[in-house]
Amino acid sequence: MKKELFPLKGIVTVLNTPFTEQNKIDYNALKININQAIDAGIAGFLVPAMASEVYKLSDSERLKLVTTALETVKNRVPVIAGTGEPDLEKSKQLLRSYLDIGCDNVLFQIPYKNDKQFKHHFYELAKLNPKMIMLQDWDSTGYGLPDDLICDLFANVEAFRCLKIETVPAGIKYSKILELTEGKLNLSGGWAVSQMIEGLERGVHAFMPTGMHYIYTSIYKLYTEGHKDKALDLFHKILPVLAFSNQHLDISIHFFKRLLFRQGIYPTPNVRQPILNFDTIHQKITDKHIDRIIQLEKELKMNINQ
Repeated sequence: MKKELFPLKGIVTVLNTPFTEQNKIDYNALKININQAIDAGIAGFLVPAMASEVYKLSDSERLKLVTTALETVKNRVPVIAGTGEPDLEKSKQLLRSYLDIGCDNVLFQIPYKNDKQFKHHFYELAKLNPKMIMLQDWDSTGYGLPDDLICDLFANVEAFRCLKIETVPAGIKYSKILELTEGKLNLSGGWAVSQMIEGLERGVHAFMPTGMHYIYTSIYKLYTEGHKDKALDLFHKILPVLAFSNQHLDISIHFFKRLLFRQGIYPTPNVRQPILNFDTIHQKITDKHIDRIIQLEKELKMNINQ
């Protein structure tokens, strides 16, 4: 294979969408989140995606989110625009809009019925010539896209450089895809961030959570600089948080928006309907976890500055 590994390594934040009390997007809060994430060492951003409540956003809101991200990032790290849409024509429309504003790193999220249908959707989007394609391999209950399909697309589409694996189990698939693509397909772990240490052991290049920027970047930095025991110790401290927040995507959205609100980054913890209810018990447990996160970040920053 002629392709070189796409240079995306570290923590890539999937941006939650901040809403005002009037259910409008607060783009200034988004800018604050982006700048604080970059200060923490984030390697890139993905927006809008499932954690952004993407299917509850209008086309104009999606486009403005990407525009805001590009203007705020100012080429410091990659911005990847999500084109997730079941309908091919709507996906094309979104992709054209992103390319028109200069965002040529894009995520394809394509519903899978069979290989023929999937390839048609993929190739039709690829014809629009984005510079970098990241493919989302999402399956909350199974193995996800067939290995042969992924490898065929990788071999035949030059722009297909990155794969975001969110399957059950993820670990075996990480290793298999790295083997089949000779380590040249850049792999990211998304929903399976609870398997971050395993992913690092298997050679995964990037991880895509939605919050705790400083903690995640610290774990990645410690591990990749050879301090594996310290990385594991820090990871163990957030496992209770991951066990709670990762029980369902909607719970995760509620949780991390509440964290961003408590951190003073987002004006509200508000979400858009429809979404799973987040009751008083959820909120009570969440606030205790957030207290731990805030304290842990303070300790990490104190140790760095000493």
